[in-house]
Amino acid sequence: MFKNLLFLLLLSFCFSNLMAQSIVGKWKTIDDETGKAKSIVEIYEDNKKYYGKVIDILNPEKKDAICIECEGDNKNKPIVGLVVINDLVKDKNVYNSGTVLNPDNGETYKCRLKLQDDPDTLQVRGYLAFFYKTQYWKRIK
Repeated sequence: MFKNLLFLLLLSFCFSNLMAQSIVGKWKTIDDETGKAKSIVEIYEDNKKYYGKVIDILNPEKKDAICIECEGDNKNKPIVGLVVINDLVKDKNVYNSGTVLNPDNGETYKCRLKLQDDPDTLQVRGYLAFFYKTQYWKRIK
């Protein structure tokens, strides 16, 4: 009886830890072409949707960069402070149905985020029609 109770407690603890894993937090973006860290994006939840805002640019020479190629309200806005992930919805273990903005070229793509087996690695995938690009961001603790 005691073994069964202990097993159930351990199982519920493990399950609650898996359920608690979230994309909310600060992430170091990694350029998929160079492998270098570029910026820090803070992902947050608002009204059951997920968003990501650039809170820092790691290259000191680009800290004051603006989004020249962006359109609409984001045109010529500083990249620091720019919301680059918009309207993602959690669907089981993925976050999708939203968009991601690439401030380097001003393009907006459909977006999907997914935590890897390592909860400190986030798969970030941007889609354009049938083509996609994937980056892996690292959680900042």
